[in-house]
Amino acid sequence: MADVTDLIDSEVFQAFATYATIVLLKMMLMSPLTGYCRMTRKAFSNPEDVAMHAKGDDTKKYLRTDATVERVRRCHLNDLENIVPFLGIGLLYALSGPELDTALFHFRIFVGSRICHTFSYLVPLPQPCRAVSWMAGMGATFSMAYRLLSTGLRL
Repeated sequence: MADVTDLIDSEVFQAFATYATIVLLKMMLMSPLTGYCRMTRKAFSNPEDVAMHAKGDDTKKYLRTDATVERVRRCHLNDLENIVPFLGIGLLYALSGPELDTALFHFRIFVGSRICHTFSYLVPLPQPCRAVSWMAGMGATFSMAYRLLSTGLRL
């Protein structure tokens, strides 16, 4: 069995850390984008947020939903639903000692699919662009999970 420090120093783990950082930064940028859309569209969900823009009865017109803000929020939610499993499964996969080329293939497919998904969600591009990019990312994550279970299953 490989030493933990050898696994962490491996090229596969370093690649995972790089691609994980990219998708985490991408996901983190969705919060400021949501705030930007709220500010420019003057569509707030909390009364205390409206207080900076209006007083009295005017506050009610800013407490509303906006299609653009909701689109950004749904994109962010989709990131949370997909990036978190990738981080867990990808970490275990990287530590299982896969071939570098195979691991890079999985990591790159996932990261590319999330960037394409965000772009196709926010532009918006016609379907099936968003669906195909989502499926590619899920496929990469499920493929890593399958490889983990089929090669390292200890029941």
